[in-house]
Amino acid sequence: MTKVEHRILVNVPVSVAYNQWTQFEDFPHFMNGIKKVTQLSDDRLEWVAEIAGVRRKWEAKILEQIPDTKIAWAATEGATNAGEVTFEDLGGGQTSLKLTLEYEPEGLVEKIGDKLNVVERQTEHDLERFKALIEAEGYASGAWRGIVEDLPGTPGIEDAAASRGDSGKAGVSGKAVAAAGLAAAAAAVGVAAVTKKPTPDLEVLDADVVPVVGEYDVTPATVPPATDGPLMTDVLDPTVDPTLRGEDPDRTDTALL
Repeated sequence: MTKVEHRILVNVPVSVAYNQWTQFEDFPHFMNGIKKVTQLSDDRLEWVAEIAGVRRKWEAKILEQIPDTKIAWAATEGATNAGEVTFEDLGGGQTSLKLTLEYEPEGLVEKIGDKLNVVERQTEHDLERFKALIEAEGYASGAWRGIVEDLPGTPGIEDAAASRGDSGKAGVSGKAVAAAGLAAAAAAVGVAAVTKKPTPDLEVLDADVVPVVGEYDVTPATVPPATDGPLMTDVLDPTVDPTLRGEDPDRTDTALL
């Protein structure tokens, strides 16, 4: 389980910031990883996201929604995640917006991305884009001021338990292989050597070392077998006087014939 928290100051009244956030289907305008959000009902949403080359689809239920104060949710199927956005009126046309997210990465690509803080950085950038969007417009594109009080409190990953193991909603895009290679390469900088082949069900187990997908066999150098023939050191120089080598001058050396 990974938890991400970010807070940002938005220079618009709290009602404007809140009203814009209730327009879930507009999320792709400022959330870089979100491809589509469909509002199925007042308290049910369908999400399609692509992060680090992995395409994910899930449904979420709004557990608590209080105008100008809070929106909390938890996944009911697909990618396991839960969280909330809170709004605090600071006065003077300013709002403090805080996003809290808990999620469970699944699969090698997502786990590598998690170690590289891909989701954390992307979430921070999404909030900055929301700030730029709403401050530039100065008004919300719509609003829903209804109240949902299904499960008050701050939801955690346990509230999304129904979505665990629902791998049928997961999918890998065409960019996943490239993303996995880049992420693994970046994470593997500084690793001195790879001494083991990865297995088909490779999991990232060590928090400090991320295996690189591929095979790294170290083959010992081949030593030529010994022979009965003369070695280079046995070849004598005929120009040297045999007596200088301490040998019998009458010796006949077959290596010179």
